[in-house]
Amino acid sequence: MTAAQSNRCWIIQKFFAKLLWSIAKLRYIGRDIMSRTAIVTGASRGIGAAVAQRLARDGFNVIVNFAGNAAEAETLVSGIQTAGGKALAVQADVSDAGAVKNMFDRAESVFGGIDVLVNNAGIMQLAKVADTTDEFFDRHVAINLKGVFNGMREAARRLRAGGRIISFSSSVVGLYQPTYATYAATKAGVEAMTHVLSKELRGRNVTVNVVAPGPTATDLFLNGKSKELIDQLAKLSPLERLGTPQDIANTVAFLAGPDGGWINGQVLRANGGVI
Repeated sequence: MTAAQSNRCWIIQKFFAKLLWSIAKLRYIGRDIMSRTAIVTGASRGIGAAVAQRLARDGFNVIVNFAGNAAEAETLVSGIQTAGGKALAVQADVSDAGAVKNMFDRAESVFGGIDVLVNNAGIMQLAKVADTTDEFFDRHVAINLKGVFNGMREAARRLRAGGRIISFSSSVVGLYQPTYATYAATKAGVEAMTHVLSKELRGRNVTVNVVAPGPTATDLFLNGKSKELIDQLAKLSPLERLGTPQDIANTVAFLAGPDGGWINGQVLRANGGVI
């Protein structure tokens, strides 16, 4: 084979490789629009609500999970439906394995299957180790760690091929700030489970990743903090601002969408460069 022939073969191979990738991507996007379904836990407000809204705009049917605030969840669902999307509010305490199973059952019965799980539900209260009560510690573990495990376990059993499991950690895992010991420990556990599950799902074509936000302007983050402290935390990033729920939702949408399919077993720190 001459050099010119070899070059032509290489060009043809490259063309067909790009063509096949484009077809696969179009099929993925088409499935998104027609039938893909995402469960977002803790979705009635804050980052969870922003994620639910963004995935609905991207064509997903969305299960808006909530634990206690039905009014906020129904308002969010109504907004998604008004904008032309499909959504359903489903109550479930993520720390309750039976409730999580029932939520997956409801999603499958209404929308036919599940493709994406976003483990967003969580709590954050701060205390020094010496001041931490057993109740304080156990509640964080039950929601932030066991709650994510419950979701991961159901998703590992049920997600369709091409699925995504996206959980939330926090950039405090790398900052090791005083008073964050319990919270950071639960989030470190989420990261560890993510790395392991991504390997256990070999051959399933299901990715498992973590988003680790930095300081983000949500009620969960802002409550109990003085303006001076908030301003100080905003300066931690070289971009000199707090993140927004939409910043984090955009990150989740990337991982849930066709362009995020090669990302697997990773912790994506969406924090503006804090760490």
